[in-house]
Amino acid sequence: DIIKEQNRELRGTQRAISRDRAALEKQEKQLELEIKKMAKTGNKEACKVLAKQLVQLRKQKNRTYAVSSKVTSMSTQTKVMNSQMKMAGAMSATAKTMQAVNKKMDPQKTLQTMQNFQKENMKMEMTEEMINDTLDDIFDASDEEEETQDIVNQVLDEIGIEISGKMAKAPSAARGLPSASASTAATISDEEIERQLKALGVD
Repeated sequence: DIIKEQNRELRGTQRAISRDRAALEKQEKQLELEIKKMAKTGNKEACKVLAKQLVQLRKQKNRTYAVSSKVTSMSTQTKVMNSQMKMAGAMSATAKTMQAVNKKMDPQKTLQTMQNFQKENMKMEMTEEMINDTLDDIFDASDEEEETQDIVNQVLDEIGIEISGKMAKAPSAARGLPSASASTAATISDEEIERQLKALGVD
């Protein structure tokens, strides 16, 4: 409140100085006109007197600028002090808050809580890793079997495409021993495979 009151007084002083300066400028113009008038009539003495008055008036006007500048500086300093007081108040309130928080906090209890959290978190990570490893083993084994079977099927399909019609009537091992015709077909199939591999540039 004191700072606000001082600022109001400084603003009032600034307005008063501005009014005085405006009055001095008006008088300055009048003196200039008077000096010109006396000069035209040849009245040198009057010109000298008026010129001295004009010099004094201009000095006074310059002083108003200096005073106005000083008032502005004081106003700025007052605002700076007000800002510093606000910052000091904020820091004081913050310090009180920190003190209250520090009183509520138990460092040993907080440390124990953090250690317990870290320990339980490690347990959880280990458990999760064990479960993931087990699942990976299960699914990886299944995937390997499926992948192996897929490769076998792919190879058989490629061979079947190349020699389709020659293996169509060949009996499987589950149906019994191969007959002579089956052996002949198997022999032809092997030769055909070798021939096709050589044609592809595979020894």
